[in-house]
Amino acid sequence: MTRDARAVLFDMDGVIVDSEVYWHEFEKSRILPAVLDEGTDTDSNGDGGERPDVEETTGMNFREIYDYLDANYDVAVEKSEFVDIYERTAREIYTERVTLMDGFRELCADLHEAGATTGIVSSSPRAWISLVRERFGLDVDTVVSAEDIDELGKPEPAVYEHAAAVIGVEPDECVVVEDSANGTRAAARAGAAVIGYRGEANADHALPAADVVVSGPKVLRAELRRRLEPDLERGGRSTSNSDA
Repeated sequence: MTRDARAVLFDMDGVIVDSEVYWHEFEKSRILPAVLDEGTDTDSNGDGGERPDVEETTGMNFREIYDYLDANYDVAVEKSEFVDIYERTAREIYTERVTLMDGFRELCADLHEAGATTGIVSSSPRAWISLVRERFGLDVDTVVSAEDIDELGKPEPAVYEHAAAVIGVEPDECVVVEDSANGTRAAARAGAAVIGYRGEANADHALPAADVVVSGPKVLRAELRRRLEPDLERGGRSTSNSDA
């Protein structure tokens, strides 16, 4: 990143909330068995009629997941049925299952005090993002969903380029927090600085496009403060938080 950070953009699934744990569980036990051909091996990974690894599609828009599966595996249902399965699963996950990242509200408050714009940039539809925001009372400046753009979602960069434009900054003035290979690639291709975030669901997943990888909210908070500190030292921004 060549400029000072003016915006911090968070992926939702696997970062703000621990939904990827549940998505992976339901994709393996409910979604993939329902949508793939009966002859598909549900205990294996790879091509040629076998089940895909969930990491292949993590971070992608769920409608594009269908297109990916249809192109690479033996899909047994129409897209409308696939969408319905995902919609019903999403409501259960976001209203009954997920928990919020420890200290996320306080982190956003600290970033606001430091003069940074905060945003959620997600492959999930706005309706799903709204479920999370309303349930946990999240105060962020901007929300961008992949459904807002008429271009391919993650791992393509368009959603992050669009988010920067909505905020009124350049992509290289943004710090992005992502937990998936597809998400980190999207942010890096847009020109943003990328923090890879590790949690339970992605402990073994590679995040090669991230500039740095952190584990847990405390380390993330410290890394974000470090990236904002040059401005703080020059007096351009101020924050009351000193315990990161």
